Amino acid sequence: MRLETNRLDIRHLNESDWQEMKNIFIDFNNSKYAVYDMPLPTEDEQAKALTKRFADSNLFFAIFLKESNNMIGYVCFHKSGDIYDLGYCFHSAYHSNGYAYESINSLIKYFVDECGAMGFTAGTAIDNIPSCKLLEKLGFVCTSTETVSFDNVFSFQGGNYELKIK
Repeated sequence: MRLETNRLDIRHLNESDWQEMKNIFIDFNNSKYAVYDMPLPTEDEQAKALTKRFADSNLFFAIFLKESNNMIGYVCFHKSGDIYDLGYCFHSAYHSNGYAYESINSLIKYFVDECGAMGFTAGTAIDNIPSCKLLEKLGFVCTSTETVSFDNVFSFQGGNYELKIK
């Protein structure tokens, strides 16, 4: 599967994308939002293994800038029936350019039109204002909040978002 927008090429993630994924992982681990997620691997073998696992799922998509062919991030889904749970990560050098919106919006349309998706869910930290705003711009509605903790030391308020397809 390959999608194009005016500025982006979107395709299934491949195992061979591991070096670009490693760069995105390193960038994410150094961001202020890393505290809201599990650490991503930064060593070659672990980055290769995780990229392979992601690619094998067939629900991870690599996002490339058309003008440079640089991989700038990924969008992923977890499927449960006809509902898809959304996740994404973009290198910080490409934030605030509308790339996440453009790629996710295209993928949502693809999953509705080609796969019969009836809805989407997503979770994010309430303090991750850019992510909350992006989800709302995409049409998601925050349906609940909950206290989330990955290590029983640090906890935060997470928002659960839904996008229902008519």
